Amino acid sequence: MKRSSLREQIFKILFRVEFNNVDEMPMQEEMFFSSGDLEATDADREYITNKVNRILEKLPEIDAALSERMKGWTLERIGRVELAILRLGVYEIVYDDEIPAGVAISEAVELAKKFGADNAGAFVNGVLAKFVPGES
Repeated sequence: MKRSSLREQIFKILFRVEFNNVDEMPMQEEMFFSSGDLEATDADREYITNKVNRILEKLPEIDAALSERMKGWTLERIGRVELAILRLGVYEIVYDDEIPAGVAISEAVELAKKFGADNAGAFVNGVLAKFVPGES
């Protein structure tokens, strides 16, 4: 599976955090993979699961960083789709050394355009740009 496809699956699982407790996420991940909608190799599944779990571990820090950088916005005001995308993007920019910040932002914007509300791409781009040194 391509990296962009893997990222989309990670986003779809992260979206479930808004409807479930973090401690329920292992069960949610299993339901996600057993639904039959996704053909993933064992390596793909391991990559997706590991990244989701790393993001969930950093969720309090990610949410605090988002709250700090979003002037005039609270996490509660952001659409759930956009919040899941922002969390993924922030994780990739701040904590994932394998993903260049520009790629993380570009991929997040594409996810926002595909799954988010009107103008979600621009919103996601603006918020994530604040996490890149020298860009805000």
